[in-house]
Order: sequence, then C-alpha cells, then structure tokens
Amino acid sequence: MMQLPCPWCGPRNVTEFRHHGPHSPRPEVEPASVEQWHRYLYLQENPCGPVEERWYHSAGCRRFISITRDTYTNATQPGEHP
Repeated sequence: MMQLPCPWCGPRNVTEFRHHGPHSPRPEVEPASVEQWHRYLYLQENPCGPVEERWYHSAGCRRFISITRDTYTNATQPGEHP
C-alpha cells in the first residue's frame, strides 16, 4: 500500500487522503470562454514521471499537502507546505 508523507501526522496510508490532482490555475469566471472552461475541466494532462500534486488529509489533520509523486513508480517526496 502506498504511504504519503504528511508533515503534521507523519507517514500515513493513502486511504486517509483525498486526491486533488496537480494544481492548475483556474480561469477567471467572467472573461473565460467556453473553450477555456472545457480545457480546464476535461482536458487534463496525464504525464508519466514526477508530478506536483495536492492531497487532502481527510482522515487525519484535515489539511492540504503538496507532494511530488512519480506517476510511473508511485514514489513520493514531500513538497512545500501550501
């Protein structure tokens, strides 16, 4: 089972977390076109290799954490605190 490094609770099982994916900037509501919203909501990249991701520790400290996860091997490294 994969473990994630929570900076407040220590290493925890991935089942305690909710995955929020890579952090991508949200378009501004008013000036954004339908195409920009479509790209933001449905056309996410799926790279093979290290990706900076956000996770929510729902069964623990209830904080967001950032980690770098290799999508090929699932190896993780702590990211900077949000």
